[in-house]
Amino acid sequence: MVKPFNLLFICTHNRCRSVLAEVIANTQFEGVFRAFSAGSQPAGEIHPLTLKFLAARGLPTEGLSSQSWDEFADQEFDLVVTVCDSAANEACPLWMSDAPRAHWGMPDPSRVTGDEAAIETAFYTVMDALESQLAALQRELLKDTGV
Repeated sequence: MVKPFNLLFICTHNRCRSVLAEVIANTQFEGVFRAFSAGSQPAGEIHPLTLKFLAARGLPTEGLSSQSWDEFADQEFDLVVTVCDSAANEACPLWMSDAPRAHWGMPDPSRVTGDEAAIETAFYTVMDALESQLAALQRELLKDTGV
């Protein structure tokens, strides 16, 4: 069995996009990816709409937390992915300097205002985009390993 590819998703507050990416990677790509999420300035809680729309898609919400990237200083990652532009422009901790990095800039669906349909569309658009990015990464990994 092939070892899962370790991913760390980063956004500034670790309350929406990075959490969505973590959950999608761990459930939709179980066994392929082992994902975590963190923030440079964690909010301390997951945004309620993040939990709502994960649950609406049948994805797990238990055990999720908003945490600092410092909590992962002793772990090695195959790829660190920033999912918000502000996190992409921040200086990363020294311990992260050896890990390959990518930026998948996603709009923040938790900042969308309007009716329920607009907010739902914003969340599902980001969730679908993250799933597409993860599928592309999986294809790239399969191509690189010749599997």
